[in-house]
Amino acid sequence: MYLLNEKNIKLYFQSSNKFSIKNMNQVNKVETEDQLIAFQKRIDEGEKIEPNEWMPNNYRKNLIRMMSQHAHSEIVGMLPEGNWITRAPSLRRKMILLSKIQDEAGHGLYLYSAAETLGASREKMLEALHNGTAKYSSIFNYPSLSWADMGTIGWLVDGAAMVNQVSLMGTSYGPYHRAMIRICKEEAFHNRQGYELISKLCEGTEEQKKMAQESLNRFWWPSLMMFGPVGKDSPHSEQALKWKIKTESNEVLRQRFIDMTVPQAEARGLTFPDPDLKYDKETKTYSYGEPDWSEFFNVIKGNGPMNRRRVAARKKAHDDGAWVREAAEAYAGKQKKKTKN
Repeated sequence: MYLLNEKNIKLYFQSSNKFSIKNMNQVNKVETEDQLIAFQKRIDEGEKIEPNEWMPNNYRKNLIRMMSQHAHSEIVGMLPEGNWITRAPSLRRKMILLSKIQDEAGHGLYLYSAAETLGASREKMLEALHNGTAKYSSIFNYPSLSWADMGTIGWLVDGAAMVNQVSLMGTSYGPYHRAMIRICKEEAFHNRQGYELISKLCEGTEEQKKMAQESLNRFWWPSLMMFGPVGKDSPHSEQALKWKIKTESNEVLRQRFIDMTVPQAEARGLTFPDPDLKYDKETKTYSYGEPDWSEFFNVIKGNGPMNRRRVAARKKAHDDGAWVREAAEAYAGKQKKKTKN
């Protein structure tokens, strides 16, 4: 059982003194046109919406879906890297990897807590992950086959996540906005250490550079798919942009990532598995080929190379940790009784 308590969750209420857990699960029975217009006006004026304030039911639902998927992605994203902890080539690399995985666990905690401010149940969010009904980032359903993948995941995967999350710092929901500020600081470290690892491999032997290139070839297209399909194929994007749950379209974010990443690869003598990738001098951006969206939709439906293994591993870790949660709950109960006495 997960306990949502005022002391822990108040981190997300730095701008509000009016805090009440009772107000966090206010599903509206009736939504008037005037309420919706007033809410949109607040959004358009750049105000942050706090948990104890009125919001449309679909705004709450959209946020819970988005934040829970984000949280799931953080904790599932620990698995491809955790597979390489015991095989890290040096103590320094092992310490970096451990620190990064620990950060991802913390990011999941921030995001689950932010979703709980809307009345979502941590237990139900995790149950949806474990039974396969919840989605998470498609990129984590691909295997990490070589040590170079630890660099590529930091450089490309965390780089793509950072582009998306920096944009999310402008989200209209206060707790999500504040969680993203901290997460982005740590993601910047993840991105830099990944690129540094790839750079070292490119400066090494021919075999090491070949390993870096092969890793880039495998992760390039899945990294581009992380931003989601174009607007017409993304069912939630239009409303999310209107309410500023997200502030930029999938296409804009994907283009920003490509423009940032291609020069970094070229500086290390790496190439991309995209024959249509070209620099446009007029727009000063890179044009690129179309990702295989049939592959993307197949993976998010649960048919990727690692979907079943990832979910099974998360469920096993959750079940194995039940005694820790039970002990923590028992201890909290004893402390509460002592306080009363």
